[in-house]
Amino acid sequence: MILKDLLEKLDYEVLQGSDETEVNHLQNDSRKVTDRDVFVCIKGAGFDGHEFVEDVAKKGAKAVIVMEDVTAPKDVTVVKVENTRYALACMSAAYFGHPAEKLITIGITGTKGKTTTTYMVRQVLESVGIKTGLIGTIETIIGDEVTPAKNTTPESYVVQESFAKMVEAGCKCVVMEVSSQGLMLHRVSGFTFDYGIFTNIEPDHIGPNEHKDFDDYLHCKSMLLKQCKHGIVNMDADYIDRVLEGHTCDLETFGVNGDYDFKASDINLFTKPGCLCVGYELSGKMNFKVEIDVPGNFSVYNSLCAIAICSHFTQDADKIKQALIDVRVKGRVEIIPISHRFTLMIDYAHNAMSLESLLTSLKEYHPKRLVTLFGCGGNRARDRRFEMGEVSSRLSDFTIVTSDNPRFEEPMDIINDILVGVKKADGEYVTVPDRKDAIRYAILHAKDGDVIVLAGKGHEDYQEIKGVKHPMDERVLIQEIINEEEVKAVL
Repeated sequence: MILKDLLEKLDYEVLQGSDETEVNHLQNDSRKVTDRDVFVCIKGAGFDGHEFVEDVAKKGAKAVIVMEDVTAPKDVTVVKVENTRYALACMSAAYFGHPAEKLITIGITGTKGKTTTTYMVRQVLESVGIKTGLIGTIETIIGDEVTPAKNTTPESYVVQESFAKMVEAGCKCVVMEVSSQGLMLHRVSGFTFDYGIFTNIEPDHIGPNEHKDFDDYLHCKSMLLKQCKHGIVNMDADYIDRVLEGHTCDLETFGVNGDYDFKASDINLFTKPGCLCVGYELSGKMNFKVEIDVPGNFSVYNSLCAIAICSHFTQDADKIKQALIDVRVKGRVEIIPISHRFTLMIDYAHNAMSLESLLTSLKEYHPKRLVTLFGCGGNRARDRRFEMGEVSSRLSDFTIVTSDNPRFEEPMDIINDILVGVKKADGEYVTVPDRKDAIRYAILHAKDGDVIVLAGKGHEDYQEIKGVKHPMDERVLIQEIINEEEVKAVL
């Protein structure tokens, strides 16, 4: 391919060589460069691709894309652009033949709800015969191929590569989580979303290597509504007026507290044996009764969002209702049905904000006891341990403190930090350092009507200790535990 064909949507300056140079592959990882490749110099938190120009030239690169001056051999074309991350996105789209133009693209952003809503949308669309790919925090799904995720929103090259694979696999749609980092770092630049969705915003992802402050975080979230044709927004969300500033799309609305396009009313929290549910009356552009076997008012908003999106693809209320009942998301308020006596669930809540939101929602079901089992990751901010300990002790009737991913720290050092927070409130607690032993303890001591939350690990299937990831899936641990004779006797 000719270099200028990859640069077709960019403003650029050829500093050396020619944009008529023929290149083989597009690369942004210097380790993958081979003969006649074009290398895009990306600057990251701990690396700078500009430092590898000489190295990739020795490997045979015929062109480099830069945003600052570099020294390159005379036979290497040097092209300067304003932003190499944006350049990588546009070049990736061209490299893979602009696959987004062959798909209906749905992007969902927000502090919470992205993961669950993407699965809800995919479940509905698949149920009405629309083959749909998914890109998100847990995994990328392309037909029957499932790949574990490294980032919520992958690098732009991987996004475009995934789109191309989806087109090849016969997908008509793709639904993806769009993180604030993904927007800020141009991982979803180079194309326009058909649908851009905003769920909510709370202070998060603020700090070194993320967002400098809340204003920056909010600005990045709002960018999606300037990069889509049709926006769908939660009008009950905090700061919604600021999110909508400067939007370039037409808008559709959902929520509870106003006269919106999709409105939930008569919300009813109820239980089934071993399951917590929510129901409501939907009105507006569609009208029917909704029931979801996923607890909490946040499930109302997630499902409203999914219905608003899916209404553009189907008006089959029965299919939508059934798909919402059937949907299960790994590690997101995931009910594990092992007994009619109590409810056991796994959730990814791994900071104080997400844990407080979850436990507050669960308390609305008035369980006999709310039991929370959790640990905290090692080599991370200690404040998180104190905060999560305090939240669990304040909102739970009983807390079981255990291990998460200790990494290079001693598990008991982390547990002792958590206990500092636990002791700030008045909830009862126990420490069981081994996570499997802790889960067994929770099940053996469960009382009728309890709700037990295994928090923090969610979809993860490993435990990281001293730099090594050991297999550990809570679903597997639960299955092993309930097969033990001592446990069978209490279920």
